[in-house]
Amino acid sequence: MHAFPKLKTIVAAVLLANVAIPTIAFSEESNLELDKISVTGILPDRLESVPGSFNVVDEEALIERRPFSVREALNNVPGINIVGEDAFVLSPNIGIRGLDPRRTSRTLLLEDGMPLFLAPYGDPSAHYSTPLQRVNRIEVVKGSGQILYGPQTIGGMINFVTKPVPKNGLAGSVQATAGNNDFTGLHANVGYGGEQGGIMIDALQNKGDGIRDNHKFDVQEFTIKGQLNLTDRQTLIAKVGYYEEDSNISETGLGETDYDRDKFQAPSGKNDHFKQERKTLQLQHIFQFDNATKLSTQAYYSDTYRSSFRQTDSPGGYEGDPGDEGNSTGVTVLERCPAGLNAATEANAEQCGGRHRPRSYQYYGFEPRLDFQHNLFGIQSDAVVGLRYHQEDIKRRQFRGSDARAQSLSFLKANAEQPGITSTVADFREDIRIDVDARSYYAQNTFYAGDWSFTPGVRYEDLKINTTVLQAGGNAGFSTSTNRISEVLPGFGMAWNGIANTTVFAGVHKGFAPPRPDRDLDGFAIDNTDPETSINWEIGVRSSYFKGVNFESTLFHTKVKDVVINGGNGSFVNGGESEQTGVEFAGRVDFGTIYDTPHNIYLQGTYTNVFKAEFTKDGEVARDGIVDGDRLPYAPRHIASVSLGYQHPVGFDVRVGVDYVSRQEVDTFARVLDPVDAALSGLAGDIPAYTLLNMSANFRPVGSKASYFLSGYNLADREYLASRVDGMAVGRGRQVIAGIRYDF
Repeated sequence: MHAFPKLKTIVAAVLLANVAIPTIAFSEESNLELDKISVTGILPDRLESVPGSFNVVDEEALIERRPFSVREALNNVPGINIVGEDAFVLSPNIGIRGLDPRRTSRTLLLEDGMPLFLAPYGDPSAHYSTPLQRVNRIEVVKGSGQILYGPQTIGGMINFVTKPVPKNGLAGSVQATAGNNDFTGLHANVGYGGEQGGIMIDALQNKGDGIRDNHKFDVQEFTIKGQLNLTDRQTLIAKVGYYEEDSNISETGLGETDYDRDKFQAPSGKNDHFKQERKTLQLQHIFQFDNATKLSTQAYYSDTYRSSFRQTDSPGGYEGDPGDEGNSTGVTVLERCPAGLNAATEANAEQCGGRHRPRSYQYYGFEPRLDFQHNLFGIQSDAVVGLRYHQEDIKRRQFRGSDARAQSLSFLKANAEQPGITSTVADFREDIRIDVDARSYYAQNTFYAGDWSFTPGVRYEDLKINTTVLQAGGNAGFSTSTNRISEVLPGFGMAWNGIANTTVFAGVHKGFAPPRPDRDLDGFAIDNTDPETSINWEIGVRSSYFKGVNFESTLFHTKVKDVVINGGNGSFVNGGESEQTGVEFAGRVDFGTIYDTPHNIYLQGTYTNVFKAEFTKDGEVARDGIVDGDRLPYAPRHIASVSLGYQHPVGFDVRVGVDYVSRQEVDTFARVLDPVDAALSGLAGDIPAYTLLNMSANFRPVGSKASYFLSGYNLADREYLASRVDGMAVGRGRQVIAGIRYDF
């Protein structure tokens, strides 16, 4: 498939939807105001009736905390665990309620309702999240309301709502930040709007050093967003984005000996890199028939190319192949080098080759959705009915070479199949094509009965994944497999608002996550994992009954069938059944509000206790490491974040806080390694608990358009272990940034 025909298809689809609506049948003298319509958020206008737990990180909270990355932006949301393997969280690892956070594969990421994964069905991995400079608010939904979205509905969803186009003339902002670790950030936003609509242009660049030596990052993004108010009942919103990343970041961690010697080392870091180019288009047409009925039509398109190069792939000398058990040394060596140059030094790395993994992902979708009010059976109701058509085209390749020329992907592509070139110089290892055709249908109705609201709903997922292998293990061939999946996903939620400013809610829904593709193939056999399904229960309360006090608490239980886990050696396997049970709490007390004073001292905190997150069925074979009752990987029992702040009426705000994450278990395959491999590879063992000290300060003088801010994270420079997924990876050290922003 080619990008241009897809682009024409989705543009034509939205324009056709626009033309097909009989606009002349409606009076153009209505007083409807489109700027009051939420066209990009996933939460309804009546938040008190939401059938489940949710959280909103609004613009005020983002200003208070001045988050360095999405990790700091979301660490005040209960239930979320973010594993930080890179300094700026460019490849987010977000887990919700005990689910594995690896590449956020079980949390649906959206921007204005558009999926953000490389490929939502065929490869649900996150290597991008919306830069916070473009964000107006962040919505997190974990209850039964998830069934309106997909395909990931087991853990929760996170929607980044971007800033709207200006409505009253010229508006915008410029921001500059700088900090230690050579961090600099520049952001500019300018737009102009009026009664007929407007346009907004956004540009940013963030760069700096990574966590480990030689791990720099540089990201740039450009976005154009426009709005055209076709009539007083219709509006058309278009957004085009371009993102580019060039980072010297390797996914390979360290062995035990390496880590003990220097946990920040990365001798091949100057050559290892991750490059990504992402192009997106989103079109939304909103037709407000009347005050009770709205038709929203969305079309989206994404084209991502990502290529990673690494010179080490075996942490601590661990190979993981049959027959290589017990050969770990604790020292990671360079691979594909001339004789005698395998020692991991920067000088040797310059003369060695490595492996390239270029991959391309294209997907597009079309989704009409009708929201309307009705009085069926004499009961006031809000209903949602919609469908989505979604297609993906994925191309995954791998090349290897054993001298310095292999650091060039173009060299490998040009020579991998040339006569006279040996496979050690240029080896074409893998070529896999994945096509996905997915259709989703959903309906939900909220019945209002006094202080009660009841929300039944259902989603139907119907997808077909075709996988074709043309090259595997360095050998050409052909094999194909079709995986056809259909799932009915019901949900039901209820809410009671019988106490002022208080909602008691409960819900249950069936969750779904598509199967995961293996990352590396040695042969042509295709092992399709089964999709995950779950039953999710929750009951909770959210309240602002007491003056100056807001709090929420949720008890949740999730039972997963065919949970997908990391099987080692680039594979994913079904791990049987698992259960997660826990309680979440979040609250804030504003003493300035309580005592009616402009000097506000506030206390804010979240706490999550996942007291059960375990496998409930033994693995099929002992080497799986899956044992009934064992803790799930990367599911900390306790997560907490507490902040104490002060706001002065002259525009000054300061906050200090701590974040705590308790001990975590590693992947199951690492729990049953050979004793030598377990002791030295860096893959086995636990992840000790850690506590980080953070702060932020903001000052915007009354009447001024300029804001000044200072933020610090891990101020005590605590050294801690963040992950063992690919060997030992140290967490980010002290990071302090200062900045100035000017709004106009």
